[in-house]
Amino acid sequence: MKLGKKEMRKRRHARSRFYLSGTAQRPRLAVFRSLKHIYAQVIDDVTGETVAMASSLDKEIRTNVTGGNKVGAKAIGQRVAEKAMEKGITAVVFDKGGYKYHGRVKELAEAARSAGLKF
Repeated sequence: MKLGKKEMRKRRHARSRFYLSGTAQRPRLAVFRSLKHIYAQVIDDVTGETVAMASSLDKEIRTNVTGGNKVGAKAIGQRVAEKAMEKGITAVVFDKGGYKYHGRVKELAEAARSAGLKF
């Protein structure tokens, strides 16, 4: 039986989550993208809490850009980095969610780095 694109991404993500884990000092920056939107969360896996999050559905971002392109991904990366820095987080572990480090995922990561987060 041949697996679909979605199932293969989930398998890749499960393999990477085996060794990726966020702590209080260095939480996990998780990325999820759909066709229209992109989401980013900074997660402390020890307590199971989301420390900061940003998505293309946020009101202040939604008015300017869409999440289905690189410009939107860049805005989300900057916003999630700003929110994390407000909480005192400077270093994160990057979880690309089984996606290639290319396109919107790459733009989000580079924007978060330029805003001050260390990977």
